[in-house]
Amino acid sequence: MTTGGIRYNFARLNIAEKLIVFNVLVFVLDGLSRALLDISISDWFHLPKDIMEFLGQPWSVVTYSFFHGGLGHIFWNMLMLYFTGRIFLNLFNSERFINVYFLGVIVGGIVFLLSYNLFPTLVQTNTALIGASAGVTAVLIFICSYIPNQEVRVIFFNVKLWYVGAFFVLVDLIQIPYGGNVGGRLAHLGGAFLGYLYARQLLKGQDIGLGFTKVWKGVLDLFKVNKRKAPLKTVYKKNTSRNKSVNYEKEVRQKKIDTILDKISKSGYESLSKAEKDFLFKAGKED
Repeated sequence: MTTGGIRYNFARLNIAEKLIVFNVLVFVLDGLSRALLDISISDWFHLPKDIMEFLGQPWSVVTYSFFHGGLGHIFWNMLMLYFTGRIFLNLFNSERFINVYFLGVIVGGIVFLLSYNLFPTLVQTNTALIGASAGVTAVLIFICSYIPNQEVRVIFFNVKLWYVGAFFVLVDLIQIPYGGNVGGRLAHLGGAFLGYLYARQLLKGQDIGLGFTKVWKGVLDLFKVNKRKAPLKTVYKKNTSRNKSVNYEKEVRQKKIDTILDKISKSGYESLSKAEKDFLFKAGKED
């Protein structure tokens, strides 16, 4: 496959699938560097437990999520990311997914740092934090809180999403007293808290990730090259009636989306008609 073909196929992936590809690529490169050069590139990107060490590499509060400790670690994280991503992106666009995922990563990392420095004996088994679990958990708990009565198939049974979310949170809580990756468990709970808070606030009409959107878009703009400033144009106000018509159509479309999302929240995704599902899918692609 040519480079152009690879780029084309990558561009067609949704944001969750792109994250999976990137995580797998980092995992492979890290493994090769260990095997061939006897070094681990994760040392520069994992989240250290010591505050002073963290201040020397502050980017690690995000980059730690791209590294994993083994094949089982990355497999289960990416599997969960794939399935939760499919549900999430049927409801919302990529920007909101990025907000929930990476805010979950950041909050999970902060909880790990604070826990170690406030209660060092609690997380003494961890030397550093790696893994996408906090972000994945944030996405999972977000959808479990936003559409709690939606049923999903688990092996042979249909289970409501809020049962699934409660199960994962309880597993982390129960395992904390028994040691072994306590810092990771606490990071999961930090991500879970962010996902729950984000969903509940969104149901009230407030998107707590709007400020974060401006931050990461600003960072991306810094890395864009060959940006050309568009020439100044004279703007004429005309077609006022047409503009009003366009605005009215947008308002009607948004009200229809809100009505469908309210229906999902109360009765689950399967309660939608085929026309409503198609409309929601197309609206998500257009956003």
